[in-house]
Amino acid sequence: MCRVYGVSPRSYYSWLERGKSLREIEDQLLLKRIVYEFDKSDEVYGSPKIHNELKKQGVVVSEKRVARLMRENGLRAKKSRIYRCKPGTQRFYKGIPNIIWRQEVTGPNQIWVGDITYLKVNEEWRYLAVVLDLFSRKIIGWALGKRKSASLTMKALRRAVKHRGRHAGLIFHSDRGIEYGAYEYRELLDTYGIRQSMNRVGVMNDNVYIESFFQQFKTERIKTRDFTSDWTLRRTIQLYMKWYNEIRSHSSIGYLSPVEYECSI
Repeated sequence: MCRVYGVSPRSYYSWLERGKSLREIEDQLLLKRIVYEFDKSDEVYGSPKIHNELKKQGVVVSEKRVARLMRENGLRAKKSRIYRCKPGTQRFYKGIPNIIWRQEVTGPNQIWVGDITYLKVNEEWRYLAVVLDLFSRKIIGWALGKRKSASLTMKALRRAVKHRGRHAGLIFHSDRGIEYGAYEYRELLDTYGIRQSMNRVGVMNDNVYIESFFQQFKTERIKTRDFTSDWTLRRTIQLYMKWYNEIRSHSSIGYLSPVEYECSI
């Protein structure tokens, strides 16, 4: 082996005696934290989000180092591209600014936020679109489907409007996914008199509240179960949404449930 790699036996045994370097030991400790955050996200967080989670915890590390350790240890997020980037796409989305950034929410039905997450049934993907009221964190509309599409996000929005009604000045915020940027979705928002807001370009945590909800949902109901039918998955979601809205306490709203918090104002 030493002949193949051009290393003298003395150098090889000297390297063995030295043991692991401080950098290697630090990498091992850091990898444990990365694996924990990766598993906690149900394996959907890539290096940027993992780096952001570590940064929140006060861990000083570069995103490149996180990406390297994830790559070397086969930690790849399950997310995949759903469309090819086309010329003019970024220019198209820049026309939809983030209008909720630094905006204070003082009551319900001022800002709704939405997003989509991935779930599995018999090793096949299902997609859950959710609408959340930013004031109380209450889930006010959701839709489950086999395709990640504008029709799915529109169904969730229609259910939210049916449940909460129409409100002057209401803002709907999402990421820059095509399901929210599609013309038919924007037209539906106009029909309801809702202003649209989207994440800033290159900023990953502008929609952090609904991402936090998905993380909690998967940790508390999804990660430990295998779903063999759409019915069992849908039923699990229905029961969780009711429990989340009516019972589950939230530290950010005084350890009340969303329903309790809205009733307290």
